[in-house]
Amino acid sequence: MSSPPLTVLEVSDEEAAAIRAAVRGVDLKTLGEGRSEARPGDVDDLVEMLSDERVSGPIYDLPRPLTRDSVAAWIERGMAERAAGEGLVVLNRDDLGRLVGYTRVTVWPERSAAEIAGAIRAERQNTGEGGAGAIHTFDWIFTALGVRMMCLTAASDNIRSARLIDAAGFVRMGERDVVRPDGGVRRSLYWEITRDQWRARWG
Repeated sequence: MSSPPLTVLEVSDEEAAAIRAAVRGVDLKTLGEGRSEARPGDVDDLVEMLSDERVSGPIYDLPRPLTRDSVAAWIERGMAERAAGEGLVVLNRDDLGRLVGYTRVTVWPERSAAEIAGAIRAERQNTGEGGAGAIHTFDWIFTALGVRMMCLTAASDNIRSARLIDAAGFVRMGERDVVRPDGGVRRSLYWEITRDQWRARWG
């Protein structure tokens, strides 16, 4: 399960309430065309995409095993998190309506912080598309949701993700344990970045 940043920011009740409202009300099309909230009708498309271990293998917080029922429950949880102002599960479809990727945003309003996980189809990996999309998504989270910090984790052997996160300007903070939905623990590399640090780097 996702854990909030190790660094603790001081956050007013008003700021936390504003973040919750932003999560509930944000127009996902401001993230990009083809974006939509994951809904029960998306189960089969998600199961098909995530059944490819090249897509789902590195991601610790997906349900295991990946079945229609477990993915349906994962979608329902994402919808409940949005209703609480604490998360989003965003799907990305191409011009033909084919599911090509997803992003899961976990938000801690009382910490003014967020974390993301996500993946794109295997044939779109290592093309530069994922890196460009990640930079755009990081910026969107700071701007559209109003958080002041983001944290990220990656498996120690996930070199591709580590390079992307380093290149984005996140600061390595050592390692931490992350808990999988099945209760297993994965030792992971850990990064943080504040909104001010992000804007100093990317404008």
